[in-house]
Amino acid sequence: MRATVKRKAHFNAAHRLFKKDWDAQKNLEVFGKCSYPNYHGHNYELIVGVTGEIDKETGFVIDLKILKDLIESEVEDAFDHKNLNLDVPEFKTLNPTAENIAVVIYDKLKKKLDTTFDLEVILYETPRNYVIYTGA
Repeated sequence: MRATVKRKAHFNAAHRLFKKDWDAQKNLEVFGKCSYPNYHGHNYELIVGVTGEIDKETGFVIDLKILKDLIESEVEDAFDHKNLNLDVPEFKTLNPTAENIAVVIYDKLKKKLDTTFDLEVILYETPRNYVIYTGA
């Protein structure tokens, strides 16, 4: 039997959406207020889903304490109260859109999980705007 367990987390971070090789007007046209040079912040909500076989002995797909600790070390410690553009190495050359943040989180977590697990990352940038990434 397979099941999916999910863990919620959150982090607060600042970012700026822009392309260095575009002028200010083009960045404003494409990214709007998100391109303003002094950055802006979000209270990100994260839901991580792990799908796998239910262990007959423990009844777990994955021990949620392990998942909690993994999210804390790979995401919260790395992103919380940071300027994503300036403080997070993955975004030195990658525009920190919600889509790209979700992919980075997925990649960081996937490397630490057993390869038999399927992974889903749901990232809310605002209560109305969110991304779902499953590695596809």
